[in-house]
Amino acid sequence: MFSLSDGDLEKTIVGCGDGPACFNAELTARVGNVVSIDPIYQFDVKAIRSRVNTVYPEIMDQLQKTKEKYIWENFSSIEQLGSTRMQAMESFLADYPKGKLEGRYVNAMLPKLPFANKQFDLALCSHYLFLYSEQVSLDEHVSSILELCRVAEEVRVYPLLSLDGQESEQLQPVMSVLSEKGILVSFKEVAYQFQKGAVEMLVAKTQKI
Repeated sequence: MFSLSDGDLEKTIVGCGDGPACFNAELTARVGNVVSIDPIYQFDVKAIRSRVNTVYPEIMDQLQKTKEKYIWENFSSIEQLGSTRMQAMESFLADYPKGKLEGRYVNAMLPKLPFANKQFDLALCSHYLFLYSEQVSLDEHVSSILELCRVAEEVRVYPLLSLDGQESEQLQPVMSVLSEKGILVSFKEVAYQFQKGAVEMLVAKTQKI
């Protein structure tokens, strides 16, 4: 969903709102350099597993009710999707204790990150900004992306649609603010689509003086 090249995977990366996903574990196994942030990292393995097991049936039920909003090419069924996500969570949990000790899983959340200016080459944020346009205000969108631009040379955000499948109402105002601040913003097509119509990511780059 972020069109990550082999070169991108050699960069220093921060993933925002990563949750119980396996990207950090898999990239670290490839000797990558990645830090994930999420408020869920304040909890231990037992608490995270319990939380996931609690919300899992609700998520599967919601997917069943909104099945027509998604493209079922990579997954043959909702059950297969659920199984794949649970396998990813198990990979995360197996890596989580060691990763926390190494500082790869950080308890933090946007719009305030505990990192130095331009500490990372690349910041990734998926399925939070723009997707939850009704829950996250325009001011929070702007401050969050500006914060990502502070800590990383390049920022990629996906998807650009809200939960209703329409372009986020926050997208154009956010782009205007970023442009006014001298940040280069563009859309880039990605070779991934699960939510119907979610075929682009936002790319923001700070201009070097």
